[in-house]
Formats: sequence, structure tokens, C-alpha cells
Amino acid sequence: QVQLVESGGGLVQPGGSLRLSCAASRNTFDTYVMGWYRQAPGKQRELVAVILSGTRGSATKYADSVQGRFIISRDNADTVTLQKNSLTPGDTRVYYCNIQYGSNMYWGQGTQVTVTS
Repeated sequence: QVQLVESGGGLVQPGGSLRLSCAASRNTFDTYVMGWYRQAPGKQRELVAVILSGTRGSATKYADSVQGRFIISRDNADTVTLQKNSLTPGDTRVYYCNIQYGSNMYWGQGTQVTVTS
């Protein structure tokens, strides 16, 4: 089992920035994907940004809608951070941290981000 603890959500004005962090209770896996998804009420959960990490290095993947505005980074093997800039009301969602390794997948509890003036 892996527990994911998210922090950093909240209320922000359009054009503002927020930073989300996710800490895993353990991450000793050689190959894994860790990052963020988001979900609006009544909609499917969608990928925001993830880090793919393996024995040969790592790579990032972003949704087109956040490319150039959001930056995902790995602070260490257990923690990833999502820096969100130039936020718009369209970014209002519940954001979920996720880690996948092999056939295993775990989710955080979710953190609300609301962008409004």
C-alpha cells in the first residue's frame, strides 16, 4: 500500500499561481509514474501532468490545456510538486495525486483548486 498526501490547494484569482505538493508514504520502485489528475463535477478525471521515471531517467507529460503554464517536478523519490501559473477559471477542479507502478495504482484524497475573481 502507498498513501499519498496532497497539499497546496485553495482559492486564487485568475492569472495567479498555486503550488500543489504530493508526498508518497513510500516509493522504492525503479519504474513508476507519479503526478496529477483533475476532475470537475460530473466529468471524467483527466491527466494534468505526470513524471515517468525509470532506470534510464525520467520524462514529463502534460495535458495540452496546461502545457506552458504548469510545471511538474520531483523533489525526491517520494514527493512531486505541480507549479501552476496563469490560472484561469477553467482550471477550477479537484486535483488528485496519483502513483502507478506495475499493475498498482493509488490516489490521494484530492485537493480543491478554485480560480475566481
